[in-house]
Amino acid sequence: MVFNSVVFLFCFLPLSLLLYYLVPGRAKNAVLLAESLIFYCWTGIEFLPLIAALIVFNYLWALLTAKTGAKLRGLLPAVAVLVNLGVLVYFKYANFLIDTLNQIGHFGIAALNIGAVLPLGISFYSFAAIAYLIDTARGDCDVETNFIDCALFLNFFATVTQGPICRAGALLPQFKQEHRFDTDRTVRALRLMALGLFKLVAVSDVLGLLVDEVFPNYRSYGGPMLVLAAVFYTFQLYFNFSGYSEVARAVGLLLGLELPENFKTPFFATNFSGFWSRWHISFSSWLQDYLFMPLAWADMSGVTGGRLTRLPAEVCVFTVFFVSGFWHGNTLPFVVWGLLQACYRLGEELLHRRLGKPKKKAPARVLWAKRAGVFVLWCISMVFFRVGSAPAAAPLTVGDAFAYLGRCFLGWSPARFGSELYAAASNGFYANAIMVAAYYVFVVLVLALAFYLDTRRAFAYKNKPAEVCLAGEKHRWAVYYALVVALLVGYIMQSGGFGNSGFGMYAGF
Repeated sequence: MVFNSVVFLFCFLPLSLLLYYLVPGRAKNAVLLAESLIFYCWTGIEFLPLIAALIVFNYLWALLTAKTGAKLRGLLPAVAVLVNLGVLVYFKYANFLIDTLNQIGHFGIAALNIGAVLPLGISFYSFAAIAYLIDTARGDCDVETNFIDCALFLNFFATVTQGPICRAGALLPQFKQEHRFDTDRTVRALRLMALGLFKLVAVSDVLGLLVDEVFPNYRSYGGPMLVLAAVFYTFQLYFNFSGYSEVARAVGLLLGLELPENFKTPFFATNFSGFWSRWHISFSSWLQDYLFMPLAWADMSGVTGGRLTRLPAEVCVFTVFFVSGFWHGNTLPFVVWGLLQACYRLGEELLHRRLGKPKKKAPARVLWAKRAGVFVLWCISMVFFRVGSAPAAAPLTVGDAFAYLGRCFLGWSPARFGSELYAAASNGFYANAIMVAAYYVFVVLVLALAFYLDTRRAFAYKNKPAEVCLAGEKHRWAVYYALVVALLVGYIMQSGGFGNSGFGMYAGF
């Protein structure tokens, strides 16, 4: 069940909210947990025993850790972290590691019978559980003694699939508060919901139509079309992920819960340090707190015989981004993507050391040139990300990513580009010239609206929450209507593709 589906928007969410507000007091959390388990099991119950076992394990282990002495206080969380990581590695990376070993050493190890479908949200669940165990061991948050609250934190349906990765110290206390229906908060949530669904449906899903046509068939296209597809995918991923995060925050607000923001106009950052402070913020901060800082402050004198006290910052950065890439996917292109981010970040630091820190107040043209540079480098890395995300039925490799980038310099002919623009849409998802033209016009309009809102948020509102920025617009009702209309048209544009008839009489237009 996805957030932009009819089932979620018109069945699951309204019924969940109704039931949540009908039950009294502390029973709300039990209802919310039951709803989260239904959400989790919507596509199948085969992994329910696993998730239940992990919930019980993490709950009891945190209690055990809290009652142990100082000597075991550091060991027990480490064991629990290894258990959670072990489950994640088994389901997500075991066959990748086996395949890699077989290719390198010709060991002939048989692949594990794990299945094609991973446990829902296993990556986000594992990181949330690890953060909870470490925070309780450090004393950064209290150990949760209420099983229902702990289980709800680990399996809350708004965050379990794509985040944001919540911290126990911020979310668990909210579960203990009394939540009543509030009109102002609901209006705020609906603004955020409209914006998030607009990004998901009208922007990301529509851009994905062209991306899914060009990338598997990249050898058939010239450079301009490949560049366009890479840019489209960059926008597709951003608006998909940020839109999903905003819908998650909206769901939280409807329930009376404040979830953390996950994106803050990253494409307006002038360097990669700023970019990563605005992109997937909950994940970036997780890596900062639970991986980078422990590595940077770890005492290495015992391991190195006193030759090295601390790991070099470069090693820590490469480790963090390697983990980031590997966490996103179990294929080699994701690893390359992570290493590219490490190179970008370290290259930036080396430039600063050589040329000095950039001035805080630089001319506008310099700032925009920096933003353009960050965007171009990010788009290049996104080619590897998209190749790594290719479906198993039509897999792509790292070699395909490099070939794709190489072909971006070929076939720069305006006539060829024009014909490929039409052919990509016509052959891929629309067999109608009017619909092809409508597609590109619609893409231009929704991207213009989306970046207008991001620009206003970045510069006029100094990256305040998105729903606050919407409410502050002078012509906000025009914006609301535009979001809703674009959302509806986005559904039509998608359902009209591939010759299907999924949206009434408009689907085959």
